[in-house]
Amino acid sequence: MDIPFSQQTLDFLFENRLQDSRIWFGEHKTEYQSLVIQPLRQLVVDLTPTMLELDPEFQTEPRVDKTICRIWRDTRYTKDPSLYRDHMWIIFKRGGRMHGTDYPGVYFEISLDGFSYGCGFYHASTAYMNNLRARILAGDQEFQAAQKAYLGQKVFTMEGDCFKRPRYGHRTPEEQIWLERRNIGFSADSHDFPLLFSKDLPQKLAQDLRLLFPVYRFLASTAEETLRKQTEQELSQR
Repeated sequence: MDIPFSQQTLDFLFENRLQDSRIWFGEHKTEYQSLVIQPLRQLVVDLTPTMLELDPEFQTEPRVDKTICRIWRDTRYTKDPSLYRDHMWIIFKRGGRMHGTDYPGVYFEISLDGFSYGCGFYHASTAYMNNLRARILAGDQEFQAAQKAYLGQKVFTMEGDCFKRPRYGHRTPEEQIWLERRNIGFSADSHDFPLLFSKDLPQKLAQDLRLLFPVYRFLASTAEETLRKQTEQELSQR
């Protein structure tokens, strides 16, 4: 990684959020580009070969609103009036929308506390989760590979809200952790700042994310199947 993150990256994110001023940001836009955007772009470039190996349909253009999030917050749907984020992320997904919910993504996020990375959904649809459960209950082979991969590693933890009352107590505990989810993702959190500021970061991320390849492929194929079923249903109703 030719342009690594640094303590100055975190300092900028903290100060920018503290100031929360368009004027201050405009006066320090050069720092924003050099300390925040350039390292994020370089990380996208460094991870792209591994990501395209996982999914050739990934968007990999190293630009804001393509693989890099905006530092400006959307305040239309929140009570928090803050203009700027104190964290930033990159995401590899299919399609042209970073925030789309049709497909899972692979992400890396930097914050004042450290960094996190993994794959999954920010918000999976009800139809998607219903289809995912149906495939698990049917003994789907891709699920078996995904489950084996997840249980065989110790880097990532499954995340996502669960039903308030268990619905699949008759299934094995290994299946229940998937079946009881209303949303699903896999994440690793790190406070290893020396690694974050190191040129070795991309190699470590690529190495760990490979552990989730079978998991991502199961999630992505479930997305394909869900979209196909939705299209067929829409056509049948015309």
